[in-house]
Amino acid sequence: AYETSLRSFTKACLSVSAGVMASSPAVLMRLVASAYTVAEKAGTIVQKVLQSGELGIVEKTGANDLQTLADRLAQKSICASLSKSFPKVTIIGEEELPAEDVEEELLETGHNSLILQKSCPDQYASLKEEELVVWVDPLDGTKEYTEGLLDHVTVLIGIAYQGTAIAGVINQPFYNYQMGASASLGRTLWGVLGLGAFGFQLQEVPDGKRIITTTRSHSNKLVIDAVQAMEPHDVIRVGGAGNKIIQLVEGKASAYVFASPGCKKWDTCAPEAILHAVGGKLTDMHGNAYRYDANVKHMNSAGVLATLRNHEYYSSRVPQAVLQALPSD
Repeated sequence: AYETSLRSFTKACLSVSAGVMASSPAVLMRLVASAYTVAEKAGTIVQKVLQSGELGIVEKTGANDLQTLADRLAQKSICASLSKSFPKVTIIGEEELPAEDVEEELLETGHNSLILQKSCPDQYASLKEEELVVWVDPLDGTKEYTEGLLDHVTVLIGIAYQGTAIAGVINQPFYNYQMGASASLGRTLWGVLGLGAFGFQLQEVPDGKRIITTTRSHSNKLVIDAVQAMEPHDVIRVGGAGNKIIQLVEGKASAYVFASPGCKKWDTCAPEAILHAVGGKLTDMHGNAYRYDANVKHMNSAGVLATLRNHEYYSSRVPQAVLQALPSD
């Protein structure tokens, strides 16, 4: 009887310790779960600034490169919140902001519990904070935001390990904004390589249709030539890199073609991770992957080519003149 009770006791202890292990999720999943709530908080800030009517617009390098109060507050909120919970993670944000104390109401320390319940892919299960780099675009599609094209706007938080985008969160603060007061405003998409992507319905463009999504406000001859070379049935011109990748995964476009410098690492890290998590591909115009290490240059100087399927077809159609004009890094 003594041995039986000892065995039961040992078994109970083992199951308790297994439970403790199971209840302490991997660093990556904790970071994604926090990034989810932090992106939602940033989305709320972006909504509130718009409602206030005081956008506080500043031109950075020109009329097509704007910054608003929403960009500044959302970045402060994201960077301070993630730094507080993950002090050893490297965080790189789009906006150059002065170092200053962050108001308590901008901090978000919660996490999405559903994400924590998912298993971390084995290859990332033992990653440490200091091995991760987070790329933040607090408001992607600022120009569209100031012009009232609100569905183009996203908040982007991408997570990279050893130069590869492995996880991403995209908040769309104004999703459903034209659907009336009864519709719930905003949504959040997220994904992890090896796990999948969530928060949307994966769809493909109907077979045989080539629909290209490209820039709305940064077009030039190279951009147009590259788009035309794809022999598209249709071309959609919208703002925001995050928004364009959402079009790919929701079957509204088959390729995102942007044959120009201008896009930066914080624009593509989160969207690339989500696209790759569902089997898509994002590269430069030469078909080479971008790297997201902490020390890389920020500009995606050889353009962006992204697809959900058939990347090779689109890559093979990029004109030689475009490739020569955009040397790969």
